[in-house]
Amino acid sequence: MPDPRARRGIRRPWAALLTAAAAAVLAGAASITAIGEWAADAPQRVLALPGFRPDPLTGLIRPPHATTIRLVLAAVDGEALDRAIGDFLQDRKAPAPGRKVIAVDGTTLRGSRTTGRPAIALIAAMTHSGQVLTQRQIDGKSNEIPAFAPLLDGIDLTGAVITANAQHTQHDHATYLHRRGAHYLAVIKRNHPALHEKVRRLPWRASAWTTTNADADTTATRSAA
Repeated sequence: MPDPRARRGIRRPWAALLTAAAAAVLAGAASITAIGEWAADAPQRVLALPGFRPDPLTGLIRPPHATTIRLVLAAVDGEALDRAIGDFLQDRKAPAPGRKVIAVDGTTLRGSRTTGRPAIALIAAMTHSGQVLTQRQIDGKSNEIPAFAPLLDGIDLTGAVITANAQHTQHDHATYLHRRGAHYLAVIKRNHPALHEKVRRLPWRASAWTTTNADADTTATRSAA
């Protein structure tokens, strides 16, 4: 992770501050104040694990103040942090046997809306066993669709099956996944009337494709091969 701070006056390692903030959130902290309280209450051995250094005179580690953590989190490159966490999760988990299946979906962060800012929206890719591979923030003036390909750029999609909701049934998405060597599951609704009718009229019983009709929607499985 790049450290944007000026070298003068640095007292605590950048990675240690980010790791402590992540540990506090995993422990249930839901605000900057709560993260600072977690750090203040953490035992010395816990503060040593992220890389905080003891004072050379006292031998004790002084926990970072909530203000320091707030400044660090305000300065961090969110997309770079998402990529680093995603790479870490992919590297530490052994690949599951069988075909890789990856779900792409978006969500809005609860409690992130303020009077001057809309709620923060994220899009993530995760395995169907619950392992988050990567995520990124969605531009507040856009939606999930332009973020689809950039989200998946850092993941090996060869042979993987990608699932997503109907808004990602896009020609550009299909072309992108085909180029990356992936398979995909496309949900086709009646808001694509011409495509919906073409898919409905396909000779399903005589083909290797599969389909499920429910509430006038069609789900089609398509191989990249």
